[in-house]
Amino acid sequence: MSRHRVRPRVWLLALCLSLAGCAGLDEEPRNMRQAVYGMSSQAAEALLASPPWSGMSRDMVVMLAPPTVDATLGISAGRLTETLGRALLALEDGPQVLDWTPSMMADDAPANHWILESRLDGNGVIRLSDRELLPYQWEITLRRPGQEAPSWRATLTGALDASAL
Repeated sequence: MSRHRVRPRVWLLALCLSLAGCAGLDEEPRNMRQAVYGMSSQAAEALLASPPWSGMSRDMVVMLAPPTVDATLGISAGRLTETLGRALLALEDGPQVLDWTPSMMADDAPANHWILESRLDGNGVIRLSDRELLPYQWEITLRRPGQEAPSWRATLTGALDASAL
């Protein structure tokens, strides 16, 4: 009799394990969120490849200022801020991330606080036989609160597939 009771439990355990395994599968970027996230991941990796701070990145606080985004790209400033924040948080030993507004300006901010500002510009449209590409140039700067000049700067270029947007 105990043999019949074990089988449903084993089956249920196997079902739970197989469903848990499916939840972790990653897909190729197919929509706007994934396309912009891929672009944001490149920006996050560029920052951590040569950060302007000394010390551990995980001890730093990067405050994301609202970006300036060219409307022709069809990406909202909120979407770009969200995906950049997620990309920075996804990095192993990445910094802490906060949304930032000018009202939060403090010249006496802790030494581990940095403001990340960015401008995403479109560079026209490239029409291919099967799709349209939207070239972009993304300038990203990092500065300390109260300082005008950036301590770090990167310019990323690429193209987004318009069908993914």
